[in-house]
Amino acid sequence: MARTVMVSGGGTGIGRAVAARFAQDGDHVVLIGRRERILADTAEAIGDNASYLAADLAEVQDAQRLADTVAERFGTVDVIVANAGGNIALQAPDRAPEGLAGISWTWTENLRLNVLTAVHLVEGLKPLLNDHGRILLFSSIAAYRGSGSGSYAAAKAALHPYAIDLSNELGARGITANVIAPGYIQDTEFFGEGISPQRRAWNIDLTHTKQPGTPADIAALAHLLAAREGGNITAQIIQSNGGALAGR
Repeated sequence: MARTVMVSGGGTGIGRAVAARFAQDGDHVVLIGRRERILADTAEAIGDNASYLAADLAEVQDAQRLADTVAERFGTVDVIVANAGGNIALQAPDRAPEGLAGISWTWTENLRLNVLTAVHLVEGLKPLLNDHGRILLFSSIAAYRGSGSGSYAAAKAALHPYAIDLSNELGARGITANVIAPGYIQDTEFFGEGISPQRRAWNIDLTHTKQPGTPADIAALAHLLAAREGGNITAQIIQSNGGALAGR
């Protein structure tokens, strides 16, 4: 039976690959993001099993509107993929004020981008989640080794105990909650044209496989964790980084 799958950050990169993978099974995927044109183009590319809803999940009003729309159109949800996120230092490097105010702003924005986007989506849709549903949150290798500035890594790490608490809360209904923590994934906006060839080579050299990760790699992992047969995998933070964190 086809499932209803919500994918935030579904217009590009990992989210787009995840959505396409579920759609291959005949599931209906709903792409969620801020940029309606990109969502529309991605939904068209995926085909009849995809639709989209534009919303800024960092804003509680938008998240509530999204939840109300999902309830009206679909009634229930089977899989929640909270993939939206990013590092404000990469998205808007010139917006931070000077001094302590700038540090505070950067931390706040990264919490909004990575924690509130997930919390608003999950908590808004949780009342609609069917028994044996699946929740997937997206962290980063940075949650283990730092990100250089603190705020991005800390925001991603905050999702780890959240997944454990969700698993404990919902597990009796057969609902699982897990976290995927990718390493270097090429062909994404996060690691886009701004990454230098030297930085790319450094990321690849850290791995044991000497290969960059791809959105398809993460989509395959997400599909496995969300499978109906995956009911015994819950409260886990699962890394996909080619061995980069383990080192040499």
